[in-house]
Amino acid sequence: MKQVLSLKELMAVGLMTFALFLGAGNIIFPPTLGHDAGPAMWTAIVGFLITGVGLPLLGVAAVASAGGNVRLMGNRVNPIFSVIFSVLTYLSIGPLLAIPRTGAVAFEIGIAPFLSPDAKTSAVVLFLYSIVFFALTFWLCMNPGKLVDRFGKVITPIMIVLLATLLIRGAMYPLSGEYAPPTLDNPFSKGFLEGYNTMDTLAALVFGIVIANTVRERGITERGAQARIIIQSGIIAVTCLGLLYVGLTYLGATSGHVVGPYENGGELITLMAKQLLGSVGLFLLSLAVTFACLTTCVGLITSSAEFFSNLTNNRLSYRLVLSVLILFSLIIMNFGLSTILKISVPLLVMLYPVAIVLIILTLTNNLFGGRKAVYTGGVIGAACISIIDGLAAAGFTFPAFTETLQQLPLMGELMAQGLGWIVPALIGIIIGGIISTITPPSRQTVTE
Repeated sequence: MKQVLSLKELMAVGLMTFALFLGAGNIIFPPTLGHDAGPAMWTAIVGFLITGVGLPLLGVAAVASAGGNVRLMGNRVNPIFSVIFSVLTYLSIGPLLAIPRTGAVAFEIGIAPFLSPDAKTSAVVLFLYSIVFFALTFWLCMNPGKLVDRFGKVITPIMIVLLATLLIRGAMYPLSGEYAPPTLDNPFSKGFLEGYNTMDTLAALVFGIVIANTVRERGITERGAQARIIIQSGIIAVTCLGLLYVGLTYLGATSGHVVGPYENGGELITLMAKQLLGSVGLFLLSLAVTFACLTTCVGLITSSAEFFSNLTNNRLSYRLVLSVLILFSLIIMNFGLSTILKISVPLLVMLYPVAIVLIILTLTNNLFGGRKAVYTGGVIGAACISIIDGLAAAGFTFPAFTETLQQLPLMGELMAQGLGWIVPALIGIIIGGIISTITPPSRQTVTE
């Protein structure tokens, strides 16, 4: 039985992976970052590419090496932690934030620009659109095995052509002869943290199930071969994402004062498309964004439905969980894009550092012999600060405690840039390594 894919099959899986990643956040955050960074856009985009491209690729590799399942990664810390972390990840990347955001962005960019001012802000119009959007999503999710044929071979190439048209036009004929005035003090750290908002690192953990199933359906049964193909498809996907991010950031940076005021990234890219290509540009953008959001939504809901169904040992059927997730996401979507973006930040700030540590330790597992104490120490260290940062992002601050932490070596500068979790995570890893030296060997290694 074959254990490799042809180049054509691999490209189809890679483009499907790209389509799964390419959603709301990938389109609305880079232009805003570029507009705010102005002439410092290249510094900002480096930070963004680390968390928006580098980490998702590492996430795909980590999931592949762990067997294609985020729960297997979590088990390396503790079975209870595995369930809690997996559930929080699937909720954030699913019905709480990412899934409703895909629908909201599709409406904001794909429909709202063509409506009258009254209809654009009408709750009824948004509600009707949400019903159509999620009804189509439900139909596509009922047969997830055809994702490659529907997206990798048909929809994704069309989507790439539409986005490339906008980016090439913007590169050849920039909106403004000068960069937008910068409003960022730390463009690199801002770009690094903005990469969180794409949710792609968490999505990499979630999409592992979909990609692994797709690879298995193509006759690849050996775990090593599956891991290799998953990583190769991930490389194709993040390469496409990186090119898109640079292009969109450049468009935002060169928009100057031309676009005028905007409320969110969805409005900004809509204004830029209108300036660059007129009504034709808006139409092309609406098609591209609708395709992007729809494909991501299908991938997220499919993964989430499979996860929660498996979590209950299939006592809750895939179809039932799918229906509940879609209904809940439909309700959240109707709060609007700006509201969804505001509530997403605290949860992402809490989860991302823990996910990053877990991914890095999974990929370096053999270097420390897979000792559980190392995983546990690193995750606890990162979580101690990420939870505080998340609460602060939600408006709950602890000034006395924060000021004390900032007095510690390196912590002041790192915390100012949202990276204060790095030092405690490293300390936790070191302590875990020391503990593992006095732990009986039978209890040191992880359980798959």
